[in-house]
Amino acid sequence: MRVVVQNDKKGTLYGARLRVGIAVLAAAAIASACDRPGGGEVQPAPGQQALKAPPARALDSYATKLRAVYAARVAAAKRWRLADVPLLAPPPPARKPKIKARRGFEVDDQEEMNLPPVFTTIPTRRKVVFLTIDDGAEKDPAFLRMMSDLKIPYTAFLSNFLIKDNYGYFKKMQAEGITLNNHTLTHPYLPALSYRRQKREICGMQDVMEKHFGKRPRLFRPPYGNYNQDTLRAAKSCGIKYAPIWDEEVFVDHWEYREDDRDLHPGDIVLTHFRGRSEWKGTMVDDMRRFLNKVTAEGYAVARLEDYL
Repeated sequence: MRVVVQNDKKGTLYGARLRVGIAVLAAAAIASACDRPGGGEVQPAPGQQALKAPPARALDSYATKLRAVYAARVAAAKRWRLADVPLLAPPPPARKPKIKARRGFEVDDQEEMNLPPVFTTIPTRRKVVFLTIDDGAEKDPAFLRMMSDLKIPYTAFLSNFLIKDNYGYFKKMQAEGITLNNHTLTHPYLPALSYRRQKREICGMQDVMEKHFGKRPRLFRPPYGNYNQDTLRAAKSCGIKYAPIWDEEVFVDHWEYREDDRDLHPGDIVLTHFRGRSEWKGTMVDDMRRFLNKVTAEGYAVARLEDYL
């Protein structure tokens, strides 16, 4: 038996709904036994194995695990001074959404050449957003601890000139299940470069990623979100399948929005950067606190981008 806890607008409702769900399932298990003549264990049809443990005992064990997981999330939220407990993302979709280039973001012959789509939002009705972090300049150990404690997924887009002094930091990130992706070798304005130079920037970073992290990424983000047809042609030739950019950007002290309504939407991709006090009025931990407080207050969970691609 499996309990699925849905997202609630407030993390504080989680515990109450968890208790109610457990009580309902326990009652159902007891009732099923009471409905049988004489009660007792369900006898399987001939040839089947008998249950080795009563259903209620298995349910209680699972409920105990759920309570322990939630207690750990509560403690982590308190430790990192969040306003509320981040919501749990639903399981990955059984059927992946079809990803197309956002209207107005296509290049000439986008579909005919089957070029990697540029998009800002994943098509979904689920109240989830996707956190992406660019470049790799700041290497804050506290950020790694925070995201590991809270079990928050994110996707990193890295540039070699900023990470080459400490590949180990990003290997630790990768060990936590974070996907590391391509953000070019030197972070240039790509449309100003020839096709050949763009390909060198993108394919060269693919080589770096394979050498140091064991994989050639499928995702590529053009620096500054700028690209042309040559960019996407070069990216495709380097093995890139998708070119996500973003719908919102979060900073330590404010948010910026692409849409006129200045709001979050289901499936939005949110951008931030590896930055610290040398460039911001705060740390990456402060930045993540601002991000998580807003999305949680608005009833959104943070999901893993790659699970939808």
